Order: sequence, then C-alpha cells, then structure tokens
Amino acid sequence: MKKIIGKIFVLIFTFFLITSCEDFLDREPNNYSSAGFYKSEPAVKDGVSGIYNAITFTLAYNLPFNIMLDHWTGMAMERAENNTIGAGGALNPDNGSVLSWWSNLYAIIARANSVLKGSEPYLDLLQGKSKQYLAEARVLRAFAYYNLIATYGNVPFFTEPVTVEQYNSPAEDKKIILDFILSEMDLAVNDLPWIAAERGRVDKAVAYGLKARAALLGGSLNYGGKSVDYFRISANAANEVIGQRGLAVNYDDLFNLTGQEKADVRNETLFELMYSNQGNKKFHMIGFGQVSRNYGQTGRHPSQMLADTYECVDGKRIDESPLYDPKDPSKNRDPRFSSTLWMHGDTVIGNTKGTDAGRIMFIADVYNPTTKFYNFSTGVWEEKTNADINSGAAWTSFANAGLGYMWKKFSNEKVEAINTQTCNVPVMRYAEILLTYAEAKIELNELDNSVYNAINLVRNRSHMPNVSADKIGDQNKMRQLVRRERKIELILEGLHFVDMRRWGIGDLENEGPSYGYPLATEKDGDGYIISGGYQDVTSDMVPNFRKSSRHDLNDIADYGAYKDKLKVRDRNRFWDDRFYLFPIPQTEIDRDPALEQNPGY
Repeated sequence: MKKIIGKIFVLIFTFFLITSCEDFLDREPNNYSSAGFYKSEPAVKDGVSGIYNAITFTLAYNLPFNIMLDHWTGMAMERAENNTIGAGGALNPDNGSVLSWWSNLYAIIARANSVLKGSEPYLDLLQGKSKQYLAEARVLRAFAYYNLIATYGNVPFFTEPVTVEQYNSPAEDKKIILDFILSEMDLAVNDLPWIAAERGRVDKAVAYGLKARAALLGGSLNYGGKSVDYFRISANAANEVIGQRGLAVNYDDLFNLTGQEKADVRNETLFELMYSNQGNKKFHMIGFGQVSRNYGQTGRHPSQMLADTYECVDGKRIDESPLYDPKDPSKNRDPRFSSTLWMHGDTVIGNTKGTDAGRIMFIADVYNPTTKFYNFSTGVWEEKTNADINSGAAWTSFANAGLGYMWKKFSNEKVEAINTQTCNVPVMRYAEILLTYAEAKIELNELDNSVYNAINLVRNRSHMPNVSADKIGDQNKMRQLVRRERKIELILEGLHFVDMRRWGIGDLENEGPSYGYPLATEKDGDGYIISGGYQDVTSDMVPNFRKSSRHDLNDIADYGAYKDKLKVRDRNRFWDDRFYLFPIPQTEIDRDPALEQNPGY
C-alpha cells in the first residue's frame, strides 16, 4: 500500500491537472512551475480539485462507491447468490472489491497529503480562498480515514507524502486516527463557509457532519473505553449544523435530476458526488443496474427485510399495526416505502433514451410471462412480453435473483436515460445530521425535546406521525426508533454499511437465507399464475420480529413460520464475527510485512 501511495505522490504532479471532472473540477490550471507548486491560490485550488476527482471512484462499473456499500449488508444484495462480500466466503483478503476500497481511499489521502504538505512553506503568502481549499483537503482526507477505520480497524496512517523509509510501518491504532479526524475537523471549520459557493465542495456543515459521524462510530464501538465522550462530541458537532441547513420539502426530489435543481434540495444535500450532462458529460449507471429487465440490467436488489422495516402510516411496525395487509404490503405504509421500492403490481415509469421516444411505463410482475405496457403514441395499455419472467436474462430479475422488490430510489428518473444518469449522488444529508444528533443523545440517555424534534422533522417530511407517547422517556424504544429511521431514510446511501457494524447486528441481518415474495403455487400451461402469490396470502403471514430481544430492537424480521411459501435465495449464506472488519488486502500484507492481518482471516 505504501508503495502505491509513494507512486501516486511521484506521479501526482504529472497527472493532477489532466484529470477530468465537471464544474469546478474541470477547469484548466494557470501557468506555474512544479517548483514551489502550491504557492498560489490557483495551484492550491487545482490540487484540491484533484482530491475531489479521486473521490468519485467506483466499486463496480460506473457505480458510485456509496451505492455499492449497502449491498454488503442484509438490507440489500448483489445478483449472484451467496457471493456478497458482506457475508459468506467471498469476503477474503484476495477479494478485488476489498482491495479497490482500500486503494482508492489511500489515493484520496495521498493527494490530500501532497497538497497540504506542499503548501506548508507558503502559508503566510497564500491569498484569496487558499485556506478554504486547504481546509477542504483536510475534510476529504479525514473522510477517507474515517472509512478506512470503520472498515478495516487499525490501518497505516500518514499525514504527509510517504517516504521509502516508511514502507515497513505498522498500522496505527484506530483511536489515534479517530482523534486525528476530530481535531482536523476543528481546524477545518475555521476556514470554511457554512454553504459552499461552488456546488460539490465541502463546507463547514460537512466538516461538523463528518466529526459527528466519526465520533458516533467511536462511541458505538467504545474506542478507548470513551464511548460517553465520543457520543458527547457527536451530539455537539451535529448540533452545530442543526438550524444552519434544512430538509428538502419532498423526499423524492433528493434522488433525481429534476428534483436536484431545486434550492431546498441543495440546502439539504451537504456533500454530493457531482455528475453533469453538460460539456464533458460525466454520468453513472445506478438505475440501469437495479431496475426491471424490461429496460435495464438488474444487478442489485433490496431485501424483504428492508421492506418489512417500514412502518404503517399510524407509526406502528407491521406486526403491531391493524393497517398492515400482507396481501397488499405497500398499502398504508410509510410513504418512503413507495419512494424507495417498486414491487409486484406497481406502475414503473422510466426512460431508455432521455427523449420522449425513450419513455417506458409498465406494470411490474413477478409471476406472469406478459404484463401491461403503456403505448404513449396511442394512449392504450398493451399486453407484451415480461422480460423479468420470459427472457434469456430473466434469471437476473427482481423475480428471480431478487426477492420481489426493485430499487425505485435513484431509478425513478423520467427525463434521463437510465443507463447514462447525471443526477448527483448524496454522501451526506441534513437528515443524517438530525438522526446522528438524536442517536448520540439517546445513547447518552439525554431524552429531551431536542431529540424528539430532530426525529420528528425527518418523519414529518414524509408525513409520518411524531414520536409516539409510549416512546417518550424510554431509551430502548427510542434507540429502536432512531435505528429504524436511519435504515429507511438513508438506505442506499452507504451509511447502513457502517451502521450494521456499529450496532453489532451483522449476525442478525445475515444469519441465514433471504426470504421474499409469496410464491405461486400453481400456474397454467402458458405460465400464468392460477393460485398462490399475493392473491392467496393469509392473514397470519406476518413476520415475527420478536425471535429475540435483539431482533425486536433492530427490527429484524423472521419468516420461519411460513418460509416454505416464500421465494428464497442465499441458502448457504453464513455470518462470522470476523466480517465486522474487512481483511487487509493480501497484496498489501505482501508488500509491507509490518502489517498484521485482521483476526480470523
């Protein structure tokens, strides 16, 4: 790894300025020599732009890294069964994704170290926004280190370009790195505006937000036996942001191109990965890899466990609410259910070309070889082949590789082509700040109106009721509620990847097979459902959330009572507690004998 960082440092001056990104990341540099490289504002700005460029890395083809992360938890899954690196044998030191995650995070650190160290001799001479840009570099470096310690634990730690002599350095204690992150954010906030003038740059709200996020990790995992101190730091940092930003009016607007043009969405989105349909276009393929085979590829799927986490509109869990109908699971549910998921019977709207000619609308169907498609020219619904059931690639569909649900979040795009999307991808939102504040205060058992108000803001935005009276003053019920809110509000944004580890629930989410929609029990000669499925679901087909107190606390559904009636996959999935940390990539162990492998690998 250190050799990689060293090479990046050597090459960085050659390649920093030819990397391409949109908006402020795509500007041509001014003329200056590499000697005394970072002694002017334009040089510092261009150097920091290179760090931003490094952050838009992918862990799958044209797929932003944070989208992939939650698919390594029990809330979602990749297409191939029993092959996720979140649980099972695929999580090993030779896994390519494990190495890619490590290497890309250290590339961010290497670029940041180059700029910060290279500018040190000229700090008294730098003018304009130079100090702001250097503060941004601190935030981006801290962001990379946060992800490293959250994933690998103790890791190599460098704050300046790596020398050959440092090649055999051992890993640093994660607590030392965490404390460094917190102190760096204290420095950075002094030179950052509350809202960045150029969209895509980090600002004071992001610095405080990252401090809150990192301290929440330290508190949850009791780094150095100082959980109370870290929860306090997290709550205080989040509280600095509360009132400085606001929530978007409509949840759906946060995740598509049209909605992201609105000022209220900009206000909620603290930090985002930038894409563009202008000039040198920069696009991703999130939607293409998670929608129906009728107009996409379908490589990633949400789980039934996630779907069953959403409350009914009365604010009660589905096993507690009289409003829940297992024949019609989306009825009377938290509106974020239908904002996040498509399921059997839903009307799916999309676009394959980004033009009127590319519009598509059809009824999602997990059972039948044909389904209804809308003809935009004639205004008539027509019966056509359902590629999710009746095509050569149907094995990948939400009916076969999946469990009966598709991601609507980031896919509900009507104006852009689903395979060349340019909507931005949030990395940090104001909703997270509110929920982080609430969680930290709950863990401190400081249950006051500020906690209830923070959660209510998030819930009320989606027309869900306030925290119920039975939860007021009850730490365990509030802990359950804030965890539930984090799942359903922030899923597919990469945060549950760490939350699962912080809460120690990897075994609950990944302890056995994944169950899904009710199976058809009989089909006719042409493959059309006659009996079974949702139409014959009985009232007792409601999951059990009380298999244990831990299952109840974390809303982990158990389907044992009627599992034989359900779609099943991942029959051989297993969990081992070593999975709470990723293995150090074997190539890095081979390069640096001072590195020790994480336990169990």
